[in-house]
Amino acid sequence: MPVRITPSILNADFANLQREIERIPDADLLHIDVMDNHFVPNLTIGLPVVDSLLKITEKPLDIHLMIDDPDRWAPGYAEAGARSVSFHAEAVKAPVRLARELRAQGARASLGLKPATPIEPYLDLLTEFDQILIMTVEPGFGGQKFLDAMLPKIRRTREAVKATGADIWIQVDGGVSESTIAQCAEAGADTFVAGSAVFSAENPDAMVNALRDKAVAACH
Repeated sequence: MPVRITPSILNADFANLQREIERIPDADLLHIDVMDNHFVPNLTIGLPVVDSLLKITEKPLDIHLMIDDPDRWAPGYAEAGARSVSFHAEAVKAPVRLARELRAQGARASLGLKPATPIEPYLDLLTEFDQILIMTVEPGFGGQKFLDAMLPKIRRTREAVKATGADIWIQVDGGVSESTIAQCAEAGADTFVAGSAVFSAENPDAMVNALRDKAVAACH
């Protein structure tokens, strides 16, 4: 099972984003947290900054929309050139329609679930998505403690994905570090968002590779 490390720039130096991105050449994708201060109690960046990032890096952008009304806003990120766009089950009105619209624009469609949101209502729809994003903290802020109560949800999601036979990534986001990534990988995650663990490290790229090594070891 391929393993992907997707550092979140939420914990990077916003005044020097290009330099920060250049410090993680071995990252598989760049995770961009878009928050609107409505769906979550924090306000970050939006489409203009994403447009700017697309001009200064060839790294694929993994957009995580923690916003109200993603049905309206998500397609703009795919149109701009984002490789993957995650929208939340708790905010979307028509998840299948939105996923199909994102795919039609060439982006991977990803369904995000807050910790208290079960995967079960979406099992019949799994093949409409390219990724399931399981939040392992309450969304809104970086640097939170990993919720190990989410491990059974990751396992159930992996079993359901395996049953479809489709190539659907399982991403975990929140509190991912050297001490928690193996548990996530063992439970069935293959794509890992790490923010503070990467950007607070003395050598962020070395941390990207250390995280990948731990996840790969846990998968085998």
